[in-house]
Amino acid sequence: MNPQVLLSVLLVISAVHSFQYTELVQYVDNHTEEYVQALREWVAIESDSSNVLKRPDLHRMMETTAQKLRLMGGTVELVDIGEQELPDGQTLALPKVVTATFGTDPNKHTVCVYGHVDVQPAKLEDGWATDPYNLTDINGNLYGRGASDNKAPVLAWIHAVEAYQALSVELPVNVKFVIEGMEETGSNGLDAMILAQRDTFFSDVDYIIISDCGWISSRPALTYGTRGNCYFFAEVEGPKQDLHSGVYGGTVIEPMTDLIGILDTLISPSGKILIPGIREAVAPLSDEEWKMYQDIQFDMDSYKSKIGVTQLMYSNKVDLLAHRWRYPTVSVHGIEGAFSDPGSKTVIPAKVTAKFSIRQVPNMDPAMVKKQVTDYLNSVFAKRKSPNKLKVTMVIGAKPWLADTQHPLYEAGKAAIKRVFDVDPDLIREGGTIPIARTFQDVTGKSIIMLPIGGFDDGMHSQNEKMSRYNYIEGTKLFIAYLNEVSQINKTSV
Repeated sequence: MNPQVLLSVLLVISAVHSFQYTELVQYVDNHTEEYVQALREWVAIESDSSNVLKRPDLHRMMETTAQKLRLMGGTVELVDIGEQELPDGQTLALPKVVTATFGTDPNKHTVCVYGHVDVQPAKLEDGWATDPYNLTDINGNLYGRGASDNKAPVLAWIHAVEAYQALSVELPVNVKFVIEGMEETGSNGLDAMILAQRDTFFSDVDYIIISDCGWISSRPALTYGTRGNCYFFAEVEGPKQDLHSGVYGGTVIEPMTDLIGILDTLISPSGKILIPGIREAVAPLSDEEWKMYQDIQFDMDSYKSKIGVTQLMYSNKVDLLAHRWRYPTVSVHGIEGAFSDPGSKTVIPAKVTAKFSIRQVPNMDPAMVKKQVTDYLNSVFAKRKSPNKLKVTMVIGAKPWLADTQHPLYEAGKAAIKRVFDVDPDLIREGGTIPIARTFQDVTGKSIIMLPIGGFDDGMHSQNEKMSRYNYIEGTKLFIAYLNEVSQINKTSV
């Protein structure tokens, strides 16, 4: 073909492609209020997975999600993942996992979008300014439990596919969905479901996309790593029952004193973990990674102001981000069995249980951490020569996840963000844990990207959680653009 003719053809193709994107974006802008109303209806369902009394609402949430995907013509299934055993021995049906498929063209890439529609507990009396289950629009922010985590991102993905359909624009890739209802309480049953469907539902999946996280500033971001988590109970038991401190104080060795004593040996005031072997297992910070952190848009004063403190553990951006994302930390969460009600009570608790966690990073191994913590605490406790009994249990052992930012999935993410927001994204990690990422990686062997649209100030898990209209609507456009960018990845890429 004549080079000039070829150039003309390419320009025509490019123009058509550009026109379709413009059309899709316009469609999203024209349907903003419908998208907000859809989020309002979803937020109104109190899908709190931690409250067994809310389980009917959770089942309704899964059915609502499935029905929305059915109405779009997807091949939808509600996958039974079994029952949950409660502490009292009773069992309760787990919410079914929604799977959906849009397109089965073997000549296209297939992406699988993961999300969840369960939420953290929320009550107005906890300090919310508005009813947490009535989506409230204030100054462009949509306040409600689950708005950012994770109902708006799930809806944005659904609306992205819907926009292609509405304009009869062919989806550039096949799209699958996996949407669960137990993420906030540990994704019960999901690991087994993924393993069971590895060679069926997931067999033709090329890439997995997770949008269950947020930006670190006003600049869009791509997330390439999360910390894991080892969660421990340390129980100290002494007398056969609670005692009066006036009658027995000074005559018995108190379990609470023992417990506070051993907790104080976990971490120094400067944040140094004192358990032997923990820090030695951490992958060293490379020069390249240091430079990456240096380039991230992050304001330490704003960060301090947002969380309401006057001093942080570290005084420069790189150290702070590194310790937030890629170094382990010890956090003490609470003590069960201790008196914590308002007022005073002169009691010596007979048994107290501390709850603490150690965030995991490469190259830590949860099984080794369990041994290190158990051995260390038993050693420290033995030195106290206490007659009380110590029992250490690890109840969660989630591994960290790390991706290659040079992978074509991330190059596609950078291109999509550049197209929608006209900026280069921050490449960030998450300090929290998203165990499903590691499960997808280990079980399916597929490449994964975290593509967030949540804002840095959304207040996930906190009072007054919100999703801004801007992030919700522009995030929908980002997902539309991203599907197109993924379609251009060379089929030989992994």
